[in-house]
Amino acid sequence: MDKTDIQKRMQQAIRMTAPGQPVRTALDMIIAGHLGALICVGDTEHVLAAGNDGFPLNISFTANRLFELSKMDGAIVVDGDLNQILRANFHLNPDPSLATSETGMRHRTAARMSILTDATVISVSARRAVVNVYVHGRSYEIQPVTVLMSSVNQLMSTLQTTRTQLDRNLLRLTALELDDYVTLADITGIFSSFEIMQQAKSELEDCIEKLGTQGKLVRMQLEQLAGSAMDEEYNLMIRDYAADSSEENAANIRDRFLAMTAQDLTNPKKVACVLGYDNLDEDSVLTPLGLRTLSRVSVVREGVAEKIVDEYGSLQDLMDDIRKDPERLGDFGVNNPAILADSLYRMRGSKPGAPGGVA
Repeated sequence: MDKTDIQKRMQQAIRMTAPGQPVRTALDMIIAGHLGALICVGDTEHVLAAGNDGFPLNISFTANRLFELSKMDGAIVVDGDLNQILRANFHLNPDPSLATSETGMRHRTAARMSILTDATVISVSARRAVVNVYVHGRSYEIQPVTVLMSSVNQLMSTLQTTRTQLDRNLLRLTALELDDYVTLADITGIFSSFEIMQQAKSELEDCIEKLGTQGKLVRMQLEQLAGSAMDEEYNLMIRDYAADSSEENAANIRDRFLAMTAQDLTNPKKVACVLGYDNLDEDSVLTPLGLRTLSRVSVVREGVAEKIVDEYGSLQDLMDDIRKDPERLGDFGVNNPAILADSLYRMRGSKPGAPGGVA
């Protein structure tokens, strides 16, 4: 089984044991009752072949039944669709030569059963009140909602603070772009902020998955702070400044940024290297294509920014041409070129013909 399949099965196990799900309800009752349990879900043919004795039940699955049956010794065997409880008080005999780092008898058995079969195996420690879920030898510990919410609050605070700073820096960047005076240092700090947002978002999504039905509000807040709009803006900014502005290269650059350390992300030369440039220092001036800035203007419909950039090659060349013939933008699908020109002037903080303006 490859890593992708294991990861998919682990995600399924996380969803199955998340708050609001019947299995989690039973696990919470087992912990509250100071009981232990060993539960095998799925791949019942191989699970049953790896044990003996116990009580054949073949009864409908409910959280209360699972809880009551945990009062007996041995394992409980449940089908993969969580429709039936097949066995209780079942004695498992996995191969003792299967390697595991677990120490407790119940956890060792659970780990080995997850290696021997394709079952999701849940082990509840009565003494430590700890629940571990095993998939193909890998495990994760189910955390109480209070612990998860503490992590959520910390991550959300980081996300909000970083988003406020990022928005402020992006506004400043737009003004610098329209003045054609963006340095490598300017974009390095912004890329670093984008990556902080991405890391916090990834960790929050993991928490939301584990929170189950109690994570809906957190998911809505996450979408507001770091949803698809922010993701698209990050992609456009990379394409604005990369030596190769293709979407495929932008995806590759994001992967490389993700793999970089926090210290490397604040190093202008290393960021420049990922973008495809050599021999640049932090004061080097870069000229953006203008995809991100154009996308912020309402009259620029989807795909139009690409056409404009293909024609002009840079935001500064576009600004120079707007001064001469703003109506030409209509040739590229801009419905109201005057609005686009006026929007760019406003972003720059000037008007055509004004001191410091483009005229």
